[in-house]
Amino acid sequence: MTEHAALFGRAALVARDPDKFDTVPELIQRERDALSYERDHKWHGPFMLWYSISLCAIGAATQGWDQTGSNGANLSFPQEFGLANPETGEVNPGRDEWVVGVVNAIIFLTAGLVGAFIVDPLNYYFGRRGEIFITACCLTATPIGSAFAKSWEGLFAARFVMGIGIGAKNATVPIYSAEMAPARIRGALVMFWQLWVVAGIFLGFCANVIVKDTGRISWRLQLGSAFIPSFLLGIGIFFCPESPRWLMKHNKHAKGFRSMMRLRADPIIAARDFYYSYVIYEEEIKVARGSNYFTRLWDCFAVPRIRRANYGASTVMIAQQMCGINIISFYSSTIFRNAGYTATEALYASLGYGAIQVVSTIPTLFLIDTKGRRTLTLLTFPGMCIFLLAGGLSLLNTTGSRAEKIGPVVLFVYLFTICYSLGEGPVAFQYSAEVFPTIQREQGMAWAVCINNTFAGVLSLTFPRMQTVMTATGAFGFYAGLNLIAWFMIFCFVRETKQLTLEELDQVFSVPTKHFISHELTVSLPYILKRYILRRKVAKPPQIIEKEEKVEDVLAS
Repeated sequence: MTEHAALFGRAALVARDPDKFDTVPELIQRERDALSYERDHKWHGPFMLWYSISLCAIGAATQGWDQTGSNGANLSFPQEFGLANPETGEVNPGRDEWVVGVVNAIIFLTAGLVGAFIVDPLNYYFGRRGEIFITACCLTATPIGSAFAKSWEGLFAARFVMGIGIGAKNATVPIYSAEMAPARIRGALVMFWQLWVVAGIFLGFCANVIVKDTGRISWRLQLGSAFIPSFLLGIGIFFCPESPRWLMKHNKHAKGFRSMMRLRADPIIAARDFYYSYVIYEEEIKVARGSNYFTRLWDCFAVPRIRRANYGASTVMIAQQMCGINIISFYSSTIFRNAGYTATEALYASLGYGAIQVVSTIPTLFLIDTKGRRTLTLLTFPGMCIFLLAGGLSLLNTTGSRAEKIGPVVLFVYLFTICYSLGEGPVAFQYSAEVFPTIQREQGMAWAVCINNTFAGVLSLTFPRMQTVMTATGAFGFYAGLNLIAWFMIFCFVRETKQLTLEELDQVFSVPTKHFISHELTVSLPYILKRYILRRKVAKPPQIIEKEEKVEDVLAS
């Protein structure tokens, strides 16, 4: 690294106050031009940055495709294994409902309870790229195994292993993306995770529709088609650079800087970002020296700054399940068929649901770093509550034409989906990937993924039986109520992180939780009511958290 000493000297001067690089006389004109161009062109970046982010986002499509493969397969695989009425296709009440539920749920339960917690050793020994390759191989093989299952027990076993791969992948890919992305567009770039989850959902529904007329093997093709994005991910990851921050953690600084050079448009930008990360990492390592996996995991609950980040990450992850979106993602075809559609019409209605998710997620690419994560979720949860409740109540209509009975259900499900895609959907993994310090990032993300997938598994397991016991209307109403609880949880525990570097987030979570909640209740909430409800012109209150400006201040603290 000695050959870059002069470059890092200039980069250190820029890192002290990145917004005032014009005042650094040591910069040469080319470097000044590069920094100016970066400031004025938010989306400027080299090909490798965009390639790496886009390829990792394909990994997200595997989760979406797996969900929708089982969504379509639920219409026919229960009949194949004697779990449903052969004439109506409805699952036999009682034990068989639980069997269908557990087959659907197991990938999320093992993702949350097993896969998420093998992330640290896999990352330690194989790196971010190696871990992603291993899980891509797993997620290529297991959908094919699902397609060849001879019993529901065999299908259960294949999906059991699939869940482990999903959990490990879900905890690593967002971290990998966040560690490569520049702070100014980190939210939008990592947002590709959610965009490609919904793209995978849509493509999975497309596959369901394409193979719907293949007879008894249709469900096998629907499940097996999910190998496609994982196969592409496994091949493409070989051409990506390793995470600079992972290399830094393993004392491979020269390789880390070369990796950063491939991900930034100019050496001065790469040196500035690498230097800033290194300074903060050195401070973190002093605190974490001598720790191991279990002590770092315990720190997520014991250290105040990390615990507050964990509150926020856990809240947005569990809220994603509480809102009820996955009862649609997992069982939309079943819901639409039970509402009166034929199996084919139900698949097409589900395809529309997937298309709306993709289209509605795109605007959030631009909103997440301007409006912010917290703001988007607080604005959209009330709408989700209203539309989900309205969709459930529409199921009570048993008079009129078929269009009059089914149309409102589909409409309100679509409106609910739009609200989700503009808020909670993109925020959950984005927020969780960025709030933890570098040292605890794997453990923190593993816990967040555990929360998300475990509750997704509980939802998937219980919904078939819930429809019978509570009726579909009762189930929709139950999740509508959970939306209100989730809104309150987000208000209390989720702090805004927009346009902050990964390292500056220490300051965001330095405020004690009780002080933060008190400020929100006594200052922010009254302002919102007066400004946006009563439409009064009132001054915006000062923020309880101020953004850090200089790296020396971080070191001094």
